[in-house]
Amino acid sequence: MTHGLDTGFLVAYEAAQHPLHTDSDALFRQCVSNGDDFALAPQVLAEFVHVVTDQTRIARPLTMDVALDRADM
Repeated sequence: MTHGLDTGFLVAYEAAQHPLHTDSDALFRQCVSNGDDFALAPQVLAEFVHVVTDQTRIARPLTMDVALDRADM
């Protein structure tokens, strides 16, 4: 099965302080163990990088280099 990922899910998965981090991590691991695939639109990655590097939105923002590495994965 292929799952479409949106920015909200990616941010929740990445940011340990996000209230849905534990749930998104568990869901991601379950999908990976099932052999599922993932898809997303390029603009989702751009928005992800914007959000996770913004110190007004994230308590411990990523550096731009780290955010771009994560988006590249």
